[in-house]
Formats: sequence, structure tokens, C-alpha cells
Amino acid sequence: MRRNQGKRRLGISLGIMLVLSGTAMMLPIANVKADDPFATSLALALLADPSVLVSATYTDTDYSGNRQAAVLSSLGMMSPTQGSNFIIMSSGIAGDTPVTTDHLNPGTEEGTWFAGGRGGYPRDKATLTMTLQVPEFMHYLYYDVQFFSTEYPEWVGSSYNDELKVTVASPSQGTSQYKFDINSGYFVFDSEQITGSGFDIFANGNPDGVDDYVSTTPNSYGADAGASDLIPIGGSTHPVSPNEQITVTISISDAGDNICDSAAFLDNLMFTGYAKTVITCHKNVEDPNGGDVECGDTLEYRVVISNTGTADQHDNPGNEFEDVLPENVSYDEDSASANMGTISYEAGEHRIVWSGGITAEHSALLYFDVIVNDGLPNNAKISNQGIVYWDSDEDGINDATELSDDTKVDDGIDQDNDSSTDDDDPTIRYVVAFEPPLTVTEDFSDDSPGTKATQSYLNRQWFETSEGAIGSIFSVATGYRYATANAFKTKIRASGGEQYWNYTLSALESDIKWWEVWFACGNASEESEIILAFLNEDSEEIAKLRFTHVQAGTNPPTDWVVSLSYWNPSSGWSRLYTDYPGGYLYNDWYKLRLEPYQASYVNYTLYRDDKGLVDLKTAESLSAPFSDLASVRFTASLIPVVCPMMFWDDHTIGLVQ
Repeated sequence: MRRNQGKRRLGISLGIMLVLSGTAMMLPIANVKADDPFATSLALALLADPSVLVSATYTDTDYSGNRQAAVLSSLGMMSPTQGSNFIIMSSGIAGDTPVTTDHLNPGTEEGTWFAGGRGGYPRDKATLTMTLQVPEFMHYLYYDVQFFSTEYPEWVGSSYNDELKVTVASPSQGTSQYKFDINSGYFVFDSEQITGSGFDIFANGNPDGVDDYVSTTPNSYGADAGASDLIPIGGSTHPVSPNEQITVTISISDAGDNICDSAAFLDNLMFTGYAKTVITCHKNVEDPNGGDVECGDTLEYRVVISNTGTADQHDNPGNEFEDVLPENVSYDEDSASANMGTISYEAGEHRIVWSGGITAEHSALLYFDVIVNDGLPNNAKISNQGIVYWDSDEDGINDATELSDDTKVDDGIDQDNDSSTDDDDPTIRYVVAFEPPLTVTEDFSDDSPGTKATQSYLNRQWFETSEGAIGSIFSVATGYRYATANAFKTKIRASGGEQYWNYTLSALESDIKWWEVWFACGNASEESEIILAFLNEDSEEIAKLRFTHVQAGTNPPTDWVVSLSYWNPSSGWSRLYTDYPGGYLYNDWYKLRLEPYQASYVNYTLYRDDKGLVDLKTAESLSAPFSDLASVRFTASLIPVVCPMMFWDDHTIGLVQ
């Protein structure tokens, strides 16, 4: 069964959800009735007041049992609207992997099918049925719901019309139903805005067929799934009467075939005494450039103001929404827009304002952009919170307020001082303005002994070593170190090949100004040699150092001592001297610094621990500029039986500002 319908695209964002995965098995298996404990766990996660539950049953078409529903505490950008859990019900597998065949990324959009096989009968379906006791004085039933589907957008208007149905049977008020499906549903978000939901999939080719490969990487072919708001939309209010028992049936099912899957988030099912206006405000900000926010970047804000109640909210005197912008951003002229009402920027107050009414169970969508000011320091925080003004008692006066919220974000900064970079403040979005630091240091303290070393600055990796090879040691070590818990240990033989310290200075948006490292070396019992070549991306040499063990000591058998040399194009190898006899490097810690001098020279400076400066030499530059440093190559020309060890620590580079 194939589908050939044009794909439509729309834009906005939010998030949640699950996933599905396909097997090509076609087994006509009857519905599986879940054990009461599973149905009860779904009901208790869904209900705002668990005491109203009388009984619950659950069925689905999954031949493995119960995988079409799940109780979750979070999923992508989704979190509970009350309590600590919510439930997911799906026509596929309720979870957190891409809704593709075999959960692959990329994989085809065919998803998961169960009892009816691919396109067969019965269609995949999951159903939760609850008997609830209506408390005293309660006349209405509410719940929060969000619908996700890979049927959207290309199958809108077709027979492939997956649907969610919530049916409430009241002895006194009759039967009422809320339905959300592909053809009549109020879709707001596409794949680009539901990151981490499992439905954040994008076509990798022709988007019109379900056999097309999709992945979670945005591309020009477009989004391949969509979602509603995370609010009660449509007929999600049901009349009931106090003290009666009602039956609530929630089902989600495939329609037209079993191929593309859909799912529903459900939470906060509650009783109330009156029909009401309820205002919520969700706010999100995106950096179209991706990565860290930098000075000069444009930030795109989206605000969703939703009336989740059953009474209209009118355009009353005064503003219905205000958002004072931070001092460290500028409004992007003419960027404000809204799908209803009137939005504008007030320069004198440096704020966005909106006025308008919102009919029951609908949303106002607001957009505006700002530009991050130049010259902000590292870790600058850009935060602003909007305020909705609304009429809570329908007297024509905005007497209530609602603050805009946000979702959990990982911004790389521990704003809450809780050792986590996931900041869960529901009202503030944090971003980072980046400027290159003066220096960065790798002291190996956060690397694991026996492994390669890496180092980052504000989540930007700028340093990584290669893996050690047979015949050499090239890894992090503990025990013997200069200042911190670990150091980097090398035992280099010619048989071990080349080893590297690699630099990604583009991540720091700067060039190197100088290079510095502490190192420890000592006497040996035979000849050896290590050469450090400083290279650019094309492996052209910038500078060279040579550590040679020569027999010049006075205490056999460890009378081979280190001679340190640098390469000067006009004179060849030239030595750096210490204050020890013969200028050799005996057992000790030393610091070595390389720094450009004038236009075509390099200074080589040698320090000894507790002694200070012991030598400074200037040599001609080699074939590439010092600022182009991309790696340091470690090589050896000999294969000593007892290979001497060297330890490296507190490696620092200075950066050009």
C-alpha cells in the first residue's frame, strides 16, 4: 500500500513524544487485555485526584502486550502538567525512539504495526476505560491532551485519518465525545518544533511516500510529522453531575492502514464545578544558527497564548500580553506578527505588547525577533518573561495575570548550582553569549586514567589526544603529576608510530597566541629520542622540539640525561639549557613556552620548578605561521628496551583577542 499525496509545511514549535518501530510480521492476533494493575497505573498517572478512580481496564492490539501505552515522567521537551507523571497512548510503540521501521534513524516512515499486519485488519488500537466517581458540586470534566502523528502533513484530507477519541458517558448528561484526527485536527507544530519527541522526523528524499527514508536531522525536504498544542482543544470539556459514576473511554487508532503511527499525551484529568476561561502561555526561543548564542545572533521568539476553557476571552481595555525585552538585546525591526489581535513593539518601554480576544479552546500565536548586542561577556544571560492579562470572571476587566513559561533546556551552564546543566526554571530561558577567553588550560583532572584526553570550554571542545598504540604509552595517568589529580604519560618508541595532541581552535573562534606546558623527565639507562613537531592543518611544520637522552651523567646505569633542543632553520638543532651541570634536564618538573616574536621568529622559554626562568632562545620561524597550530605530533626514532617516561601537565594556550 503506497500513498502519493503532496506534503504541506507549516512552522512553529514545542515538543513531546514517543516512537514506534516496525516489524514486517503480519500476524492476525486478537486484542490483548492488560492486567488490571497496568490499567490502574495509567489511570493514576492521568488523574489529578486518584481518589475518584473506581476501576480501569486497558486493551491494545500489541501481540507482545501493553507496549502501546506508557507512564512517563518526561519525554523530549514534554513534562507533566500536574503531578510527576503523564501517560502516552499510541497506535505504535509508546516510547522515545524515532517513529520509523525498526526504530532506525534514518529509517522509513512505516512505523510499527501489530495485529492486522501492514495495512491489514484489525487496525492498531489502544483503549483505556475508567469508571470514575464524580465528587460533590462537580459539573464538568477536563483534561490536558496533545496529539502527534506521522500522518501529518501529507495525508490530510485522505482516508489515512488516525484519530484520538475520548468518550464520557454520564447517566444524567448523556454521552459527550472529544475527537482529534488528521483531517479535522487543529495542528500547530511540525517536526522542527517537537525536538526529542520521536516525531521530530524529516524526509530524506521524496516526502510523499511512506517508504521514503526519514531522520531527525532537519533538511530541505521538510518536516514529516506534526502535533497539536499541549492544551485542551476542541471538545475536551464534558458535562457530568455530582455524585454519579461515569465511564471515560480513551482510544487511539490507525485509520486507512497500519503503517504511519500517531500518539497522544494525556494528563491532569480533573473535575470542576463550572465552565471556565483558563489562560496558559507557553514561550520558546530559537537561535536559527544553532549552537551557542553569540553576539550579533538573531533570536526568534514564539509565544502561544491559549484559552483552554469553555468561555471566550474578550479583547478588553489595555494590553492582553506584555514582554519587556532584556537590555542586552535589540528588537529586530518589523519582526513582530500574530495570527490574531494586534502586536507591536514599544521602543520607549523596550517591550512587545499584544491586544486581542481568544475564543474558547483556541490559541493566539505571537512571533518576534531580537538581535543579541555586541560586546557581551562570556556567560551573559538573556532572559525575559512575558505576562498575560486576562479576565477571570467575565466582567470585561482584565483582573488576572499569567506568566509565560518555558521548557527544560540544557544550556551547558549550571544556573541552579545543582551540578546539572539542565535548568528547569519554568519561566526563564537561558542562553550563552560567547567571546573567546584569554587562555584555556588542559590539566587532565577531568579525564579518566588510561584513556585519551579531551578538553572543552563552555561545551566547545578545543583539545583531544590520539589513542596510544602498541609499543608506546600515550594516555592519561594518575599518581605522578604536577598540580592536579592526573597528568598525561608518554613512553614513545619508533615502533609505536605517530601520536598527536590535536587542537580545534576554530571552536574558540580565535587563533593561538602562545603555547605552554609543564613536563617532567628524568635520567635513563640507554639512548632514546622524542621529537615534537608543531603542525598546521596541512601538516606543515611551525616549530620543532627534540628530547634526547645522551650519556653524560655521573650515576650509572642511569647516566643517560635529557638534552632539549629546538630547530632553527638557519643553524639546525640548537640547545636550551638548564642550571644543572651541562645544561641537561635532570629529574624535575619544567615549563616550556613557545611564543611568536615579531613577524618571523619564535621564542623558546624554559623554566624549572622552584627555580624560575633558566633559558630563553629565539629562532627563525618555520614554514607555517604560529597562529595556524592544529596539532603537535609526537614521534621517536629509536626503540629502547627500557623506554623512558615523560609526564605532561597544566597545558595552557593563550588566545588572540
